Amino acid sequence: MFTSIFRLIPFFLLVLLLAPCAFAQQGMAIDPADCLECHEDVVSAKAYAGSVHGKNACTSCHTELADLNAHKNGDLMPGPVNCSRCHKKETAEHYASVHMLNDVKCADCHTDAHTHTYWKGDKNTVVAKCVQCHDQEEVYRDSAHGKALAAGKQDSAACNDCHNLHEIKAMGDHSDHVNRDFHTKVCLKCHADEEMMARNGVLNVAVKTYMESYHGKNYRLGFPELVAGCADCHTAHSVLPESDEKSSVNEMNLVQTCGQCHEKSSPLFTQYYAHGEMTDRENFPILFYTFIGMTGLLVGTFAVFWIHTLLWMFRGFVENREKQRALRDGHVHHSISDPHKVYRRFNKRHIFLHLLVIISFLGLSLTGLPLKFSDQFWARFMMEHFGGAAAAGLVHRICAVITFVYFGSAILMSIHFLFIRKDLPGGWLQRLFGPDSLCPNLRDIKDVTAMVRWFFFRGQKPTFERWTYWEKFDFLAVFWGMFAIGGSGLMLWFPEIFGAFLPGWAFNVATIVHSDEALLATGFIFTVHFFNTHGRPEKFPMDFVIFNGEMAKEEFIEERGDQWKRYEEAGVTESYAKLKPSGILYDFFIKGFGFIALFTGLGLLALMLLAFLTGGGH
Repeated sequence: MFTSIFRLIPFFLLVLLLAPCAFAQQGMAIDPADCLECHEDVVSAKAYAGSVHGKNACTSCHTELADLNAHKNGDLMPGPVNCSRCHKKETAEHYASVHMLNDVKCADCHTDAHTHTYWKGDKNTVVAKCVQCHDQEEVYRDSAHGKALAAGKQDSAACNDCHNLHEIKAMGDHSDHVNRDFHTKVCLKCHADEEMMARNGVLNVAVKTYMESYHGKNYRLGFPELVAGCADCHTAHSVLPESDEKSSVNEMNLVQTCGQCHEKSSPLFTQYYAHGEMTDRENFPILFYTFIGMTGLLVGTFAVFWIHTLLWMFRGFVENREKQRALRDGHVHHSISDPHKVYRRFNKRHIFLHLLVIISFLGLSLTGLPLKFSDQFWARFMMEHFGGAAAAGLVHRICAVITFVYFGSAILMSIHFLFIRKDLPGGWLQRLFGPDSLCPNLRDIKDVTAMVRWFFFRGQKPTFERWTYWEKFDFLAVFWGMFAIGGSGLMLWFPEIFGAFLPGWAFNVATIVHSDEALLATGFIFTVHFFNTHGRPEKFPMDFVIFNGEMAKEEFIEERGDQWKRYEEAGVTESYAKLKPSGILYDFFIKGFGFIALFTGLGLLALMLLAFLTGGGH
């Protein structure tokens, strides 16, 4: 008898603990002591009292048991517990989870409902629970994350950090957007946290360098399905340091890892610096000096030509004011017969090639700049407008082909000019440095000097021959650009082919060159070239000569007086006269195209400036 009383002491203690709940509504709840009289072999009173549910009566969960006698007689049995009565948030998350879709209910994970204690944020508890069903236990526990967690570092990633506790999403098809986004998003959640990484002695340069790569830029633009994510290279669960021979990023395994996407990858190909930092001279000297060289080229080119542009802008404004004053005072600066007679400066093939240049350059700029400035809000908008990064990439490559077409045409025209044309005197060397050539010569030094003197009011504005020094620079820049942008672009377009004989770090170099040279080209065209051609005071708002090939006699003599004089001496001026100017419809549409191209370029320039002002372009 005394033994039975002694055994009931824990029940009485439990009753005292549960009194506020168990007897809150008399007649609807059953005394827990009555339940434990029969179920003591299932529920330990002491363990239950110390569990998270210890303050609840049995009928708080088993709500159907309102009649104890009916239950004892077997007429009233409990059904599945409805956890949502208390755990509404967790239930809502679980309802939308992959577990729910696979009929995994609360009790399937929480089998210890009567003894369940607070997990107190200990991720080891989560891992222990998940591995009861999932077979990744050994893989995860041997990983860098698993070892760190076992060592007590609670910042290390556990199952719930990536998959959540209750709202566990379906992974979906390996190629769809959700799956591909997941491969990187969950990694960034921790590795982009600089404070957390510093606290655990982990460098966060991986996030920065990934976002600066082609893969990261596409991810940031919202198209992770097109590129590799973190888990594609480092795996999802077996994340190991590079030095570990079992690591997917160990040099012994890189061919296989890269080969998941780049089928023909070679040991040379895998020398690519996946997280190469171009500002790190100690670890990546090749990238560092490439970056320094390209930065020097950008700064030097823009410094010289922007100063040239600003000086010209001011001096041209003053000159226009002087001409207006002279006209008001009745002075005519020169007298030209038939000043509005039209002469041909360019023929149809020149116009056609220039149209190809405009179309391809704007196409490359419109599709390339969003990738360059992928961290900008307007970049994502533009990519979505193009129909996605894949569609933009296709347009970019089509425009690249057009670029190679007009570049090849320029080469053929140069060969024809030097060796085949019959209407030009002298041999190829005389033609190369002659007045009709776009090759720089000694006269250009004279013209530059005279132009600078004019800028500072120290002399008259020079008259020019067929080509000015800035036009020659534009022409030769195409050749440099084709080797820099075109060559690097081909490497990035066909990495497997070039990776068969070039080391992988050559693609890092190509990325820097392609990006910075494109920035130089767009910045130069949309500022310096636009001003030299259309924005200078004597031409504003646009010079249409490249669109219709026509030039008025007065403009011809004023701008290219030496060429006119040479033609007069040769008696060929009238052979360039145009009896019938271009048609109205042609002029309407071609000039409309010109203005659209001009304002498109200026719009892109404004977006580039916005990106730099907000710290973009990394």
